[in-house]
Amino acid sequence: MPLDGRLRTLNRVYKDKDAIDVLEHGLTQFGDTALVSSFGAESVVLLHMAAQIDRAVPVLFIDTEMLFAETLTYQREVAATLGLTNVQVIRAQRNALFERDNENLLHLHDPDACCHLRKTEPLEKALQGFDTWISGRKRYQGGARAALEHFEIERPLGRLPRTKINPLAHWDSSDLRAYISAHNLPRHPLVAKGFPSVGCTPCTTQVGAGEDMRAGRWRDQGKTECGIHFGAKQ
Repeated sequence: MPLDGRLRTLNRVYKDKDAIDVLEHGLTQFGDTALVSSFGAESVVLLHMAAQIDRAVPVLFIDTEMLFAETLTYQREVAATLGLTNVQVIRAQRNALFERDNENLLHLHDPDACCHLRKTEPLEKALQGFDTWISGRKRYQGGARAALEHFEIERPLGRLPRTKINPLAHWDSSDLRAYISAHNLPRHPLVAKGFPSVGCTPCTTQVGAGEDMRAGRWRDQGKTECGIHFGAKQ
């Protein structure tokens, strides 16, 4: 069966399944699979589920070198707490940074180009050895994520199609909080300081009462995504 047909079938079969069932299918039935994690505000839920299945799963963490110090500390703490043994830290190539952002100011006049340089390009390179990758996106985050399915087909330019799996697609914030509490998981320290969604330091602000949880990402810039998810098409 062609990949797109297979994924449509899986979306029907797994529509009402638990997130960990979706994740386990992805980790065991799709060849070489990586989990991509920002180690952000909600990341610990999916990471904990993965650790219950396979602590050696490749976890790709993109260090843009503009992250909050708290995120870097949290990444190490969570990996150690969950016993994850294959966290791979990904960064942009030094020559690319020197040529295109040698003063670290690209985010001020072209945030899309900055995200492409520091996130999209390094991730695409890291994913070249994988057939499938797993993300922590959820429908309740809104925008382009509102119609998210568990299984997607992604067609990278010039490369064979691959599968993207979103085990938490149907979860909401109350589900996440309940899971974190039930398993006594460490929270990102910036959540308690008004950052329900955490990105890079220059492009993340605190969120006020009543605002959307992602309102602090690229505030007032007309930008809602970093770009690493734009290639997915059903």
